[in-house]
Amino acid sequence: MSRVLDTLPVASKRLVTLSLAAPLVEAARLLSEQPTHLIVVCNTQGLMQGVVTKSDVVRQISHCTGCSCTTQVSDVMTRDVISCRPEQSLREVWGIMKEKGLKQIPVADQRPMPLGLLYANEALEALLNHV
Repeated sequence: MSRVLDTLPVASKRLVTLSLAAPLVEAARLLSEQPTHLIVVCNTQGLMQGVVTKSDVVRQISHCTGCSCTTQVSDVMTRDVISCRPEQSLREVWGIMKEKGLKQIPVADQRPMPLGLLYANEALEALLNHV
């Protein structure tokens, strides 16, 4: 049975994190430079506190004045994060992603320390390869 753990070598490479106090314009810069659509927001201990998406950034910056926006990522992040654990089966995680309409999902340990970012197409591809 395929597990999320099997995807971590790739999923960990695309993990992008920011601190709670980071300015939203920093999130915008990272999202434009990195091949990801989601940033994991962490506290000072590195534990996941929320996520910020490209949509969150665009929505908020349209209310600000562009680069002079002083909003912090913690002001616009989603706090109720749906994440998965390395030991979970890809089938279970794929079901959650499908049910919730998620294109990506953070992978975190029990603390929750972020470990990676799993994309739906990767999960599906791994499941198909397993079959």
